[in-house]
Amino acid sequence: MASDKLLTELNQLLSDLHIYYQNTRGFHWNIKGKRFFELHVKFEELYTEALENIDEIAERILTIKGQPLHSFEAYLETSNIKPVTNMSKDEDIVASLLDQIGLLVKQENVVKELAASEDDSETEDMMIALTNSHEKTMWMFRSWLG
Repeated sequence: MASDKLLTELNQLLSDLHIYYQNTRGFHWNIKGKRFFELHVKFEELYTEALENIDEIAERILTIKGQPLHSFEAYLETSNIKPVTNMSKDEDIVASLLDQIGLLVKQENVVKELAASEDDSETEDMMIALTNSHEKTMWMFRSWLG
C-alpha cells in the first residue's frame, strides 16, 4: 500500500498536469503570428499527451488505493503551475511552457524518488517515462528558441 506522502505527491502532479493541460489548450487557441501553423499543431500534440498522462496518473492513484483529486478548485489550490491567460506571442508562450514543463519534471522526480523508496517500481517507471518525454520536449523548445 502506498504511503500518504506518495499519494499526496501524485495528486500534486495530477493538479500540475491539469493546469498545464488547460494552459496549453489556451495557447493552442490563442497563438498568433508567423509561426501559428507549426505551434498550433504542436500545442495540440502537447495537450493531447497531457490528457493521456492525467488519466494514467489518476488511475495509478486509484490502483495504489488512493483517491485522485477531481475538481478544478482542488487543482487551483494545490498546483505549482499557475493559470496563464492572455498570452499569444510565440516566444512568450514557449518560454512559459518551458517553465511549466520544468515544474512537471521537478514533481515527477519527487514522485519517482518516493516510489523508489517504497519499492513501487510501477510508479517509479511511470515517472521515468514521463520525465524522459518532458525533458525531450524541453530540449526541443530550447532549440526552437535558439
